[in-house]
Formats: sequence, C-alpha cells, structure tokens
Amino acid sequence: MSILFIIIGAVLVLWGADRLTDGATALAQRMNIPQIVIGLTVVAMGTSMPEFFVSLMSAIKGTSDIAVGNIVGSNLFNTLMIVGISSLVAPMAISKSTVKKDIPFSMIASVALLAFCIDGEVSRFDSILLFAGFIFFIAYTVRMGLKGGDPNMEKVKIEDMSPWKAAGLMLLGLVCLVGGSHLFVDGSTSVARALGVSDAVIGLTIVAMGTSLPELATSVVAARKGRSAIAIGNVIGSNVFNILMILGITGIVLPMDIQGITTLDLAAMLGSVVLLWLFCFTKYTVARWEGAVLTALYVAYVGWLVYKVI
Repeated sequence: MSILFIIIGAVLVLWGADRLTDGATALAQRMNIPQIVIGLTVVAMGTSMPEFFVSLMSAIKGTSDIAVGNIVGSNLFNTLMIVGISSLVAPMAISKSTVKKDIPFSMIASVALLAFCIDGEVSRFDSILLFAGFIFFIAYTVRMGLKGGDPNMEKVKIEDMSPWKAAGLMLLGLVCLVGGSHLFVDGSTSVARALGVSDAVIGLTIVAMGTSLPELATSVVAARKGRSAIAIGNVIGSNVFNILMILGITGIVLPMDIQGITTLDLAAMLGSVVLLWLFCFTKYTVARWEGAVLTALYVAYVGWLVYKVI
C-alpha cells in the first residue's frame, strides 16, 4: 500500500503541477502580463511545484530530512543525471547566460545551504536569507528578460481560456498537489521505516528522482531536437529555485532540524555544479564523454548511499 501511495502521490503531484501552471499562465495573460515575465516566473515556478509541496509537507509532518534531502537529491539528479543523459543523447550547447549567470547563482545557493546546514538545522533566519536571495534572483532574471538579455527563454505557449476556467485549473492543481504530496510523503516514510532506511536516504533518492522525472524527460527531448541551451538553462535554473525558494519558504513556515543529511551530501551537490561549470566554461558545450562522466558520478553516489544502508 505504501508503494501504491508513492505512485499515486507522484502522479497527482506531477499532474497537479501541470494544471496549476496552465491555469496561472492563462490568468497572467488575461492580466496583460508580458509573456517573457510569465515564462521567467509563473512557468519556472510551476516546474518546481512538485519539489515545493513534497518538501513543505515533509517538514510539516516532522520529516525534515526528506524535505532537505529532496532538494539536495533533486539538484544532484538535475546536474549529474539529467545533463549527463541529455549530453549522451546529443552534445549540449550551453548559452553564455547559463555559464555566466545561472550556474554561478546555483553555486552561490549551494554554498549558502552548505553553510546554513553545518549546525544541523535550517533556522527561520537562514530561510529568510535564502528567500531574500530568491527575490534578488527573480528580480534580476525578469529585468534581463524584459531587456531581451536572456536567450534561454522561448515564447510561452498559452491557451486562451476564460478567467473562471483558469481559476478552476489552479484550484484543481493545488488540491492535487496537496493531496498527492501527502500520499507521496506518507508512502515514502512508511517504506523507509519498513526497510530500515533513513528518511535522508529516501529523500536523496526515491523522492528526489520522482519529483525530477519531468525535467529529465523534457531535457532529453529538447536535446534530441537541438534545443539544449533552453533545456540546461531550465534545469540549472530549477536548482536555484529549489534551494532559494523552496527551502526558503519551507524554513520560514517551519524551521528544519537536519539529522541524516551529511556534509558529504551537501558537498557532492556543490561539487557537481562546479564540475558542470568547468565542463561548460571552455567551449560552451557538454560533450558526450563529459555527459558520461556526470552520469557515472551520479550512479556512483547512489551506489554509495545504497552501500551505506546495506
């Protein structure tokens, strides 16, 4: 039943995130908000909703290790597995904006989270600082987008719908996100306890992979179609959202004690971003062999987590 809860919860969370994003995007268009701003804010945040609701519900239910592990694991999965597999499908061209803005922002956010977690908790003050960083990041990104300085953004396809339909989709998506998150967290926690696996390991693996699968599918398809700059820009951008927005809001609502997330896990997250930046910096490309290295490192990391459990 717990495994069934995980599957049903994941489906509801992912489907709900799509409905919430569609409704919010259509409503924003009705309010005459520029498409570039919609893409940089509503759509970008919508792709982070699965991670947000799973982490928030985890913290509220007293499983802070799943909340933080979900973010650390999702960022590792994004940087190593998604970029790695996408590069194996087709070498990925990286825009200068991603190398000069998104990846450095991701590194700064990772350093901040590592520093805040050293004392074993993410306090409300720490979370306020994270969220302040998010406000700065989104303001800067929107400003660049309005100036036409962000080549990662493409035109947002917006369905024309009535305000009532848009509001209804948002409400339906929100209900599915909340309900699905409850099922997903409860199922994951039950499986972890039944197998004697810590909440931290479950958060770093099963929960993180489950909430990141849409990004994996989207990036692989984008790489095959030769639109890798958009794919990797969105993936790295979501890393920044995950730390600054999700943990920022979650920690403001409820400060989190961290027991199972180690300094090594956080260092691995930071190291993965630094390695990706080094791969991207020279030729603004992630070659197939570099993608193989990234993928192998993620497999090795998960293997190490499994070895610890065994």
